[in-house]
Amino acid sequence: MTENTGDRRPLASRNTRWAQGLARWLAGKSVTPNQISQASMVAAALAGAAFWWAGYMETAGRVVLLVCAALFCQLRLLCNLFDGMVAVEGGKGAPDGPFWNEFPDRIADILIFIGVGYGIDVPELGWAAAAFAVLTAYVRELGRANGLPSDFCGPMAKPHRMAAITAAALLSTLEPLWRGRDEVLAIALFVVALGAAVTVLRRSMRIVRQLKLGKPVV
Repeated sequence: MTENTGDRRPLASRNTRWAQGLARWLAGKSVTPNQISQASMVAAALAGAAFWWAGYMETAGRVVLLVCAALFCQLRLLCNLFDGMVAVEGGKGAPDGPFWNEFPDRIADILIFIGVGYGIDVPELGWAAAAFAVLTAYVRELGRANGLPSDFCGPMAKPHRMAAITAAALLSTLEPLWRGRDEVLAIALFVVALGAAVTVLRRSMRIVRQLKLGKPVV
């Protein structure tokens, strides 16, 4: 088993009956944790493509694509949940598990936020959100490389980013009510980019302070 069971993102959903039951079912199949991690990139690619394509669609077609994008964002999170559960609780961790536990998440963030950016014709905002999202993970891993526990603090950690963009996608389906277009997604991207930047700064400061004090910062 290669996962560090004491250094995992705290998730309430991990302790729910439905998650534990599905994780046991997956663990009993031939599917591997690495395959689940890789599937998260596929889900993210589909979410990003749906966001992008929605930018060229009108009315019903746009609504369908936005709903699909929201669902694929949540599927990405489910993959993130079950790869670790199958690896740790299911005892199916592999030597290369740590790589597949982290790498797909970085690709997923990039694909989703760039897709949103191009879909609303503000690609630079999408790139900014993607860059800061990747930086949040980089700083967390930098702390681990210095012997510190993983810092999953927000305000815009991965679950927060996915919640924000999922909510924005669903709220955007109601745009005809105020005859708008793309405003909600643009605001969400800005909030994600700004929030992720604050998260990077906060985690960095906590790491520096912890290294100086030689004890965890809570």
